[in-house]
Amino acid sequence: MGLIQLADAPLGRLMVVAGHLTSQRWNRYLADEHGLTQAGMVTLMALARHGELPHRTVAELCFVRPATLTGIVDTLERDGLVERLRDAADRRSVKLALTPAGRARLEALTAVIQSPRPLTSVDADPEKAAIVRRFLLEVIGSGEDPGTTAGGPRC
Repeated sequence: MGLIQLADAPLGRLMVVAGHLTSQRWNRYLADEHGLTQAGMVTLMALARHGELPHRTVAELCFVRPATLTGIVDTLERDGLVERLRDAADRRSVKLALTPAGRARLEALTAVIQSPRPLTSVDADPEKAAIVRRFLLEVIGSGEDPGTTAGGPRC
């Protein structure tokens, strides 16, 4: 679908398309430049923020099931970014911790995320960026399903 076809699309549709494309581009960037998946990045961030944690706690922080986290951690451990630590008193208990390589990878990624470099000409203009920011925060915070807004479905 080209930009011309979207020129008159409702804002809801534009948000869906923009979110989808942004997600695809971000995931490709994460894989190509940092060797990470979105789930891997979130796992590293949870460990960086909270320190050494039990597997189940990390799963809860990442909003995934413990069984799902196992595969994510397998990959991160294989790449030397995370380590599993067994409790000497209870061998069934496994804690996860960032390695120095994991911390370095996350620091490089955090520098990109926090970069003030604008993504478009709109967010390069502080006044326009403020309007878009207010709009997005209101959409995120409205808590309404798209089909329940005044006037029916908007996408």
